Amino acid sequence: MACLRSSFVFFLLAFVTYTYAATIEVRNNCPYTVWAASTPIGGGRRLDRGQTWVINAPRGTKMARIWGRTNCNFDGAGRGSCQTGDCGGVLQCTGWGKPPNTLAEYALDHGGKCHAIHCTANINGECPGSLRVPGGCNNPCTTFGGQQYCCTQGPCGPTDLSRFFKQRCTDAYSYPQDDPTSTFTCPSGSTNYRVVFCPNGVTSPNFPLEMPSSDEEAK
Repeated sequence: MACLRSSFVFFLLAFVTYTYAATIEVRNNCPYTVWAASTPIGGGRRLDRGQTWVINAPRGTKMARIWGRTNCNFDGAGRGSCQTGDCGGVLQCTGWGKPPNTLAEYALDHGGKCHAIHCTANINGECPGSLRVPGGCNNPCTTFGGQQYCCTQGPCGPTDLSRFFKQRCTDAYSYPQDDPTSTFTCPSGSTNYRVVFCPNGVTSPNFPLEMPSSDEEAK
């Protein structure tokens, strides 16, 4: 069985959890280059418009993330930097990306039912001024810190800033304790997945993202 959860821990985080090994196709539908990243398996890959990258996730994979990086420059040794989602200045990521970044997070160890999770809102274009950074829209915890936004010292609730994300991407995990409205499950075994950047082919680099919960094409 499999579990899906979408989230806004670092800008936008889509969370997927399943039990057995799975194939994940990462597709770039954006009209610009995306340097996709995947940890702890995969590393990184440059994806020009229309290109795909297939990741084979083994059973037992946990705390795994897939995200997009923009405005990157790498040398022949795979060293450089990205304006968004940078992972220590390397093409082949081994750690998590630096906010702002749009993510899909998954673990192959749960079960239940699911549906396609997505965000196709213009987050960058509508981003509150206090969260704007070059190339993206940051999350409130990274920007302001503190218990109100980071929930590191006990229970906390949504804020006006977290509601900004939730209203536009209802599947999203919009603050650190938003699990009840952003956890989904999927069948195991024959189910494979696609992570699609710009599922609607938008023209601005705001990384709307869709993660369908089956082998069907992203809408």
